[in-house]
This record gives sequence, C-alpha cells and structure tokens, in this order.
Amino acid sequence: MARIALLILSGNAATSFFLLVRNLLIARLISVEDYGIGATFAVAMAIVEMASFLGLQQQIIQDRDGNDPRFQAALQGFQLLRGVIAAIVMFLMADWIAAFLGIPEVAWAYQLMAVVPLLNGLQHFDIHRLNREMRFMPLLLTGLLPAVLSVVAVWPLYLWFGDYRVTLYALIFFIAVSVATSHLMAQRPYQIAFDRAVIRRSLSFGWPLLVNGFLLFLVFQGDKMIVGRELGMETLAIFAMGMTLALSPALIISKSAQNFFLPQLSQSDISAAQFQQRGILAVETVLAMTLAFVLGMALLGPAVVHLLLGESYAELATLLIWFAIVQGLRIFKVGPQTIAMALGHTRNDMYANIARILVFPAAWYWAVVSGDLLILLGIALLGEALALIVALYLLQRRCQFPVRLIRRPMIGSVLALVVAGLLAGLPALNPQVPIAGPLLALIGAVVICAITYIALPTLRALLLKRRQGPTVQ
Repeated sequence: MARIALLILSGNAATSFFLLVRNLLIARLISVEDYGIGATFAVAMAIVEMASFLGLQQQIIQDRDGNDPRFQAALQGFQLLRGVIAAIVMFLMADWIAAFLGIPEVAWAYQLMAVVPLLNGLQHFDIHRLNREMRFMPLLLTGLLPAVLSVVAVWPLYLWFGDYRVTLYALIFFIAVSVATSHLMAQRPYQIAFDRAVIRRSLSFGWPLLVNGFLLFLVFQGDKMIVGRELGMETLAIFAMGMTLALSPALIISKSAQNFFLPQLSQSDISAAQFQQRGILAVETVLAMTLAFVLGMALLGPAVVHLLLGESYAELATLLIWFAIVQGLRIFKVGPQTIAMALGHTRNDMYANIARILVFPAAWYWAVVSGDLLILLGIALLGEALALIVALYLLQRRCQFPVRLIRRPMIGSVLALVVAGLLAGLPALNPQVPIAGPLLALIGAVVICAITYIALPTLRALLLKRRQGPTVQ
C-alpha cells in the first residue's frame, strides 16, 4: 500500500512539476503584461468548467455500478453532452469576459478556447474506473505525458507567436494530448450512451458539485478577476504567478490524497471502526504533507522567486509565503472532504465554500481602496478559516464522524501555520539585524517540525512501526 501511495504522490508531483516548468518558462519568455493576459485564459477555462462540473469522474469510483460497461458508457455520453454545452457557453461568453477584464481585443482567444471543453467531453473514463481496483498508472500517465509534451511545445510556440498566444495554444495543446492519452491508456473500447436514468443519478450526485464548482471558481479565480480588473495585467501577472507557485504543490497534495484514500474509504466491506481509522489517517496525512509544503515555501520561496523569475517578479518574494499559508489552510479541508465524499455527502464541500466566498465583497472593496495584495491575501486567509470551521462542523453533523478524534491534529496544524506566518513577518521588524532572518527561520522550522510530530499521533505511530501491507487493518 505504501508503494501505491508513493506512486500516486510521485506521479502527481511530476505532472505538477512539468506544468510549473511550462508556466515559468512562458513567464521568462514573454512580457509581464502578456503573462497577465495569459493568466486570464485559465480564468476563462475555470468559468466553463464551473458551469458544467458534475463530478462524473468521482462518480464512477464511488458508485456501486462503476464497473458496469453500460454505466461507464452512459457517463461518457453525459460527459460529451456537457462538453458540447460548455463549449457553446464559452463561445457566447467570450466578448463579455474580455470586456470585463478590460482587454476586448483578446475576445477571439476566448472564443477559440471553446474547443477546450469540447475536447474534455471526449475523455475516456477507463482511467478513472481503474482506480476502483487501486490501479493508478493510466490516470497518472494521462496527466504526466501531456505535461511533458506541453513543456516541449513552449519554445516553438514562442518562436512562432512571441506573446500571450503562447499560453493560449499551450493550454489547448495540453488538453488535446491529455484526451488522446486517456484513450491510449484505456482497456475498454470507447462507447457512449445516453441513459436518462444514469443522467438523473449523475445530476443527483453531481448537483452539489456543480454548485461547488461555481464556488470554487470564486475561490480560485475570483481574486484573479478582481486583481485583473482593478489593478491591471502586470499586477495580475504577479498575483497569478504567486497562485501558480503555491497552488501546484497544493494540488499535488489534494489530488494524491483523494486518489489514494477515496477508493479505500468507499469500499463497502469495511467496518465502521476501519472507516473511522482510515478517515483519521487521511486527515493526518494531508496535514503532514501540507505543513511540509508550507515550511518549504517559508524557507526556500524567496530564493526560488529570485532564481527562476528574476527582478520582474521581485515583489512576489515577500508575498509567496502568504500564498502558501492560504493554500495550506485550504488543503486542511481535503481530509474531511474525502471522508464526506466516500459517504456520498457531496454537499459538504459546497457549504464550506459558501463560507469561503462570504469575504469576496471585502476583497473587492480593498482591492479598489488600497490595491495592496497582502491585504487581499489576509482576507482570503480569513475566508479559508471560515470554510475549514464549516467543513469540520458538517463532518460531525451530517457524516456522524467524531471530529474530536481529529481535533488535536487540526489545532496543532493551524498553530504551525501561525508559526509560519510569524516566520515570514518578524524579520521585517528588525531589518538592521542580518542574522535575524536565518535565525528565525531555523527556530521556526524546528518549532513547526516539533508541532507536526506531536499533533499527528496516528500517522506518527504508523511511520514508527513501519508496518508492511495495508495502511489500516
């Protein structure tokens, strides 16, 4: 089981690494303003995905009929249908998106991006079905191979276009190769069917995820839209790069944890005690990986910014740790979310994200009044804290999962994030003392590691015993 976990983590890490390399390479080659425009294409893609996301990929894992070829064909048919609808929506919204962001001359690019949901609609679901059997290589390769090839494609695209269009065509190329790879990795032939009964089941399963998709759009892309509209494309480039550097490791953690733990928690033959133990382990594993990520950003983030991006993105060096802390607090919800999804409670994440977007008007107001990115990040941090509280409350109330068993890990991990924030902010209070920064970094790192060790008893016991075989009996 440990080998499978390592495979998932390394596969998702490799995919995110190459996507990050692609974005860094583009940022180095084109101007800051062009990179800001390119960042809006991700916003446009998110709008379309948000408008049609029903969690069909998760349903084929969670549903009792997920191995049935007819059920799979019906899901693939529904996926194609939503892709066609999303493509039409994207094309019709292109002019509005460009006008809202103040770049009407780029409307043609948003129209062209309508091909992305159409391509996504042709994805083969066998790569997700095989997860039920704990076979993850097809899914991992479907992410990794397109990521590698999209890096290779950047240089010729730059020689051909030399501006924001590099980002546009790199995104389309990545999606096209990803869909093609899903068919190459599949075991079953690709079939589609349109089954009203399955569509009704999918809508019942997925409507909370659809609403949550809208909320996630506001969480991930809403701040970008505010920054792009109110502060301009160059400031958006700084903000988007900060999101990219912090979000890439965050997605590795969240995707790996859900890929690994959701099939185990969804098994029908485990007892309540086994489910509870696996749930605790899922929560603690996510917390441990998240704290390692935040600590790495605190210690290495500024140096990475200067080394990889140069002076054009110098402002980001002092902000990156705050991007990481915001994402860290968001990832804390992944454990509770995975437990809830395994039980079929897909609304929990939706309700938590409603709490998150309550701070959205405040973020817009302060963007207009101050233009200070640090204030926007502070507001985002408050929103993530509210969302985490709601997620834990719903885990206890709706899922009947004893939150008291994960209270200590959660409190300890939040305390570690506080230490990371102090680690980032205190050196600025004593800029005349050269040793202050390194000394505080060392002390902070030791404190965070100590908190992590103490706060995660289940994971600690598992690692110390070095048990072989299944992670939880």
